[in-house]
Amino acid sequence: MRATHLLQGLGCLLLSGLGKAVPFSPSSSDQDLDLSPRAELVTRAPTCNTPTNRACWTTGFNINTDYEASFPATGVVRNYNFVITEHDNWVGGDGVPKKKAMLINGQFPGPTIRADWGDTIRVTVTNTLRVNGTSIHWHGIRMLNNNVNDGANGITECPIPPGGSKVYTFRAEQYGSSWYHSHFSSQYANGVVGTIHIDGPASLPYDEDLGVFPITDWYYGAADEIQHSLIPPPGAAPPSDNVLFNGKHVNANGGGSYYRVKLKPGKRHRLRIINTSVDNTFTVSLVNHQMTVIESDFVPVNAFTASSLFLAVGQRYDVTIDANQAVGNYWFNVTFAASGLCGVSNILLPAAIFQYEGASNTALPTIRGTAPPDSRCEDLTNLVPIVTRTAPSASFTATPNNNLDVNLTVQNWQGQQRVYWEVKGQDMNITWDEPTLEYLAKGNMSFPQRYNVFQVPQSNQWSFWVVENLLGVPHPLHLHGHDFLVLGRSPALANPFSVSPRRYNDAADRSTLRFTNPTRRDTTMLPGNGWLVVAFRTDNPGAWLFHCHIAWHVSQGLSIQFLERVQDIPRTVPLNSIRPNCDAWETYYAVSPFKQFDSGLRI
Repeated sequence: MRATHLLQGLGCLLLSGLGKAVPFSPSSSDQDLDLSPRAELVTRAPTCNTPTNRACWTTGFNINTDYEASFPATGVVRNYNFVITEHDNWVGGDGVPKKKAMLINGQFPGPTIRADWGDTIRVTVTNTLRVNGTSIHWHGIRMLNNNVNDGANGITECPIPPGGSKVYTFRAEQYGSSWYHSHFSSQYANGVVGTIHIDGPASLPYDEDLGVFPITDWYYGAADEIQHSLIPPPGAAPPSDNVLFNGKHVNANGGGSYYRVKLKPGKRHRLRIINTSVDNTFTVSLVNHQMTVIESDFVPVNAFTASSLFLAVGQRYDVTIDANQAVGNYWFNVTFAASGLCGVSNILLPAAIFQYEGASNTALPTIRGTAPPDSRCEDLTNLVPIVTRTAPSASFTATPNNNLDVNLTVQNWQGQQRVYWEVKGQDMNITWDEPTLEYLAKGNMSFPQRYNVFQVPQSNQWSFWVVENLLGVPHPLHLHGHDFLVLGRSPALANPFSVSPRRYNDAADRSTLRFTNPTRRDTTMLPGNGWLVVAFRTDNPGAWLFHCHIAWHVSQGLSIQFLERVQDIPRTVPLNSIRPNCDAWETYYAVSPFKQFDSGLRI
């Protein structure tokens, strides 16, 4: 399938972390959304999804159900209220003050959104920041026919101004584990982030659900100051000051405390590992234990066992862990790629403690464990989804129209040298007060070139993309509104800078691509000086970002947006709902002391 690159002129109540479940009674804004049930109204069966049989869920829905074709409609709404606040010299979970923190309901990480498969989730976000706008993106949530709730300011909405609020409403069409975060400038790195836990079926039985387990890099400086410091030379991000496990860790001076996870001897536990980092990717391992993967990025997979797992920024693995070792305390270790090209930290041995019931609450583990193999910043591409997808190999042709090359340039900005990441020769730079959907509401298809808009017009076709990295730095690439098929990629190298860029060569590389039920997820790694081929089905009209999830890089422009089925957007997305918040933002921004200095998206 061909794509067209459009150029210029070419036509507050503060609640706790638990959501309140209520029967579904649509508001006027909800009635504008396509939230119609895809199946008969059902609720979770009390005799289903038991420790001995997690594959079932309720009548007609189980681990083999294709959630893109059908999902339960529970009639339940999970209501949350998020209030975003600003704090100077906030003391975090490692005992060290952070110069600038921006928090949801006064906590880090923010509240966990908890729901059942098929519930409706409604989140009221209130912005009480001093000068910053905000928007919240629900990472990995498909948002079928609901692009306006994706939360990418400058694309699907204007930012929420200080003193303003917005209600996000979406259906839990998928199940598993994910997270949410700000998509506005510096807030993500300052703490505007939390987790999502959606209960549903699983491919393996288990006894205990340990819940979400977010792991993140942590910076003591203010994010905007860090971003301003990324100027050549050298232009590289600093090491993270710490790595936090569900918001906690020891610090470099010995203060703080380790996060502890409790295990029941003889039981099988489900753990939902989420990399919510700004920059760091890493490998995780649990001393003397194996992890059995059952899901990745909302996609249930055929179970397989591993001694360690690499997680790119934004990736998730749901695993089971058998507590079959001697009662005691065990290190859960984080290690980094030796090259340092996909994240480094000032904390040498980041770790949490997995503690068996009956073990000491204060003792540290005595066995450090064996370092896992170097990931070389490479994620797994041999995952086998339970619900299969097949892309027609005959439809794939590598052409200039579906090629996306990634490169770095240094430009002068207001007398200062700055680093920009370009996709197909252009770094993204959107405008907060005129998002892409606002252009469509006005019937205007003349997008600025720096919006990096790529048209994907056809319905229910496979859209193929060849991404080529012209520099040695790997990038975790994330797509909004879809998961994608990872058809193939070039091998990762220990030192990508030792070779010239390895471009995709159809004659030599086509045989390595996998079109029948390949790995499917919403985030994957682009190798340094290498290539990646992905595909997604055009079944979700909207403007969807495709970007590097290293926060500094997307701030420096490493993004494009797919304008998918533009002819269908007006009937699936209530474009008139954008204007009230944009009016409020424009009124605020006219007198705001904080002006846009980056791509307008996340730092």
